[in-house]
Amino acid sequence: MPEVTHAYKPGTPCWVDLMVKDQQAALDFYRDLFGWQGEVGPAEFGGYAVCTLNGRPVAGIMAATAQEGQPEPPSVWSTYLASADADATSRAITDNGGSVMFPVSDVGTTGRMMVATDPSGAVFGVWQPLDFFGAQVVNEPGALTWNELNTTDPEAAGRFYEQAFGLRPATVQGLPGYYSLNVGERTVGGMQPVADYLPAGTPSHWMTYFSVDDCDSVVDALVKAGGSVIQPPFDMQAGRMSVVADPQGAVFAVIASPDSL
Repeated sequence: MPEVTHAYKPGTPCWVDLMVKDQQAALDFYRDLFGWQGEVGPAEFGGYAVCTLNGRPVAGIMAATAQEGQPEPPSVWSTYLASADADATSRAITDNGGSVMFPVSDVGTTGRMMVATDPSGAVFGVWQPLDFFGAQVVNEPGALTWNELNTTDPEAAGRFYEQAFGLRPATVQGLPGYYSLNVGERTVGGMQPVADYLPAGTPSHWMTYFSVDDCDSVVDALVKAGGSVIQPPFDMQAGRMSVVADPQGAVFAVIASPDSL
């Protein structure tokens, strides 16, 4: 079983979470779809739910709260990049053309976090681990398996993530226009230009991919549970995948792959 037992290297996607209007409905939906277990958490942490798969933390789900005078936040999956020092990372983000949306804050004794945007507008989180380092299971059905930046400006975005996080982009053989994102010699994510793969006007964003045993059957189950299909199942280099949205509109991808991505 692909269990993670240690902190992620800085720059590596280490956690994903979902923000939705109806937290309990989301907990029920992902329980049925992926087998997750989770419940509304303590009020001191805004009810944040840490979902587990076979007893190991796999993703978070939280209730969206609108600020006074502001529109209701969208339902969205967010990717968090690991940091050894969130304050230093915050400075690196702004020094290299990014923007801080929510400044560094302590999350009890579990860690320190912030939310930022890259120069192309993609939103992402930063996590500095203390007691909690992130996902403890990856690359197995029902768990996170890939994080992908879809950007309107690959050149600027690639330069930003390398300078701010040491996340180095590299071309991928056989996939023109697609880049791997690497920490040292290890590939930890991907990057592609929005214009080449997605409808015109799609903003920059990080996409969360979950591993599944059977892409088509999971998509069928999602539709029966009120979700929607954005890109029907198709075969590609890494396996069979589909881009979908849950009943509250949060977009993610599922992929059935013979090997870990």
